[in-house]
Amino acid sequence: MRIPCPFCGERDSSEFTVSGDANVRRPDGNLPEARSQFFDAVYLRDNPAGRHTELWYHGGGCRSWLRVNRDTRSHEVFTVTLASEVAR
Repeated sequence: MRIPCPFCGERDSSEFTVSGDANVRRPDGNLPEARSQFFDAVYLRDNPAGRHTELWYHGGGCRSWLRVNRDTRSHEVFTVTLASEVAR
C-alpha cells in the first residue's frame, strides 16, 4: 500500500505505523461512568469493512501524524490530511 504524505510524497506503508480509528474521542474522566467509557474506548473498537478514517504516524519519514481515509478491503487511499489541521 502507498500513502501520499503531504510532506514526503507517496511512500510505502512500511514507513508508517497505524494507530487505529481517527474518530475515537477520549472520555471525560470526571463523569461517574468514566471507567466503563474508558474500557469501551480502549478495548471495544469496531473493525469496519470498507471506507474508514484512521490515524497513521510517519515514523520512517517526517514524523507527522496523518488522518488517512481509505478502504480497508482494497487499501485504496482516498484522502490524507495532517492530524494537526483537523484538530484546529
